[in-house]
Amino acid sequence: MKNKFTAIHTLLSVIIIISAAYLGFKLGTNRMSISQGIEVKTPISKINKILQLISERYVDSISIDNLVESSIPMIIEHLDPHSTYFVAEDLKVLDESLQGSFEGVGVTFNVSNDTILVVNVIEGGPANRAGVEAGDRIIRINDSVVAGNKTDADNVKKMLRGETGSKVSIDIQRHGFDREIPIIITRAKIPVKSIDVAYMINDSTGFIKLSTFSRNTYGDFIAAASKLKKNGMKKLILDLRDNTGGYMEQAIKIANDFFSDKVLIVYTEGYNYKRENFYSSGKGRLADIEISILINEITASASEILSGAIQDNDRGLIIGRRSFGKGLVQMPIPFDDGSGLNLTIGRYHTPTGRCIQKPYDKGLEQYNHDLYDRLLNNEFFAADNIHFNDSLKYATPKGKTVYGGGGIMPDIFVAFDTIEVAHDFFRKISQKNLVHSFVMNYTDKNRELINSITYFEQLDGFLETQHVFDEFLNYAATFGIRIKNSELAEAKKILDPELKGLIGRNTPLDNEGFYPYYEKIDVTLQKAIDCFTKHEEND
Repeated sequence: MKNKFTAIHTLLSVIIIISAAYLGFKLGTNRMSISQGIEVKTPISKINKILQLISERYVDSISIDNLVESSIPMIIEHLDPHSTYFVAEDLKVLDESLQGSFEGVGVTFNVSNDTILVVNVIEGGPANRAGVEAGDRIIRINDSVVAGNKTDADNVKKMLRGETGSKVSIDIQRHGFDREIPIIITRAKIPVKSIDVAYMINDSTGFIKLSTFSRNTYGDFIAAASKLKKNGMKKLILDLRDNTGGYMEQAIKIANDFFSDKVLIVYTEGYNYKRENFYSSGKGRLADIEISILINEITASASEILSGAIQDNDRGLIIGRRSFGKGLVQMPIPFDDGSGLNLTIGRYHTPTGRCIQKPYDKGLEQYNHDLYDRLLNNEFFAADNIHFNDSLKYATPKGKTVYGGGGIMPDIFVAFDTIEVAHDFFRKISQKNLVHSFVMNYTDKNRELINSITYFEQLDGFLETQHVFDEFLNYAATFGIRIKNSELAEAKKILDPELKGLIGRNTPLDNEGFYPYYEKIDVTLQKAIDCFTKHEEND
């Protein structure tokens, strides 16, 4: 799980304080007149003049560039929560996540028990060509030890990434080998996937999990949806849980494919930004597909645009928990030094006219604590704990009530599943991270067979002959953790598919080996499947 949870001066006030302190303007200090023809007409020219004065007359040598760089964030923090200034390095990382590719080695890894384990290797990628295999443990990167010293995933990622053509050396430990194996990898461009998985749940229902809205997302989505249609898809469950958004136009393009008529998808508007409407083209490739969308409290931005278009036009069901509530439009503004500004220029509105941006008038700190406040108010556990003002009420064309003012409220609420927190056995194995360490050991023992699996039925056939859950209980017992008989049935119902799914993720199938198992214990997904089934029965 992810854990994300001053009096700020503007650039003007910072510059005035600095200049007053050092040029002698501060009350009670010695004064010196420097009013030789200085004319100040606007706040901007005042700031420029102060910077010029500091540069030309300040008593000590000072970097104006550093002064400006340290002051810009102070200005931005007086705006909305999503206007953001990025230094060059941070902007590059952000752009890589949205452009559809990055420069690196092409491996998926997990950090577990202070071990960097290669989970998957992109076929034909730099690491694959250099001889890296799934199951390898990375011990060193460029002579820096990364195993056993609490190196986090972000640092590993930074060390492995680099410019195309540059080289990185790693030392790996491989099961069955006594010595570490040195490998030199030449970095290259690696595609970024925006779709975690796409597969058929049953003969007529497809499932697509979308993780982000990058520049290539629409192409990835329509390719996956087209493949599922060929496999018989009549209904689609689109999973936008934990999707924090990205490019708005990608969400609009996906929404467009679900409408056969020209309907309003979203509109944007701001103080200096005239209203702009975005309509469907009327040529939706998926207009004949029933759609349900899964959302949660992390679902944000472009994900909310897509969800709002489907909900407000009575096109499908939204299932899960209230979304994040980001309804602001950012314009990216690059600077010559590689830094950049994402400036909020407008708000987007769903087709019924609601703005789903949650309030930020109480300051950034309160805004950032919103999800924690929702948790304290038990909003994740019961829809009755979520209250909206009547002024935020809107109606869809078919008369369904929807609300603005803070995220997309689902048509069908699904409470946060707390079953694993409720049992003593689950708490104990979680504290020692036994599920992931067991899966790592199990995969190592069966590495040759695991690496040869190429389709789900093959994986399922193998795991059906194993006693994975029983093996895990024996493994937990070696740590002094034993399960009560009264908890056994429920624990197996949850742990058996979870263990098999995590093993499946360690095969070349990656997420296609994980989700078909995990769907059995995914309460929100099961609710969506049930809704489609009941709809069929009513027909």
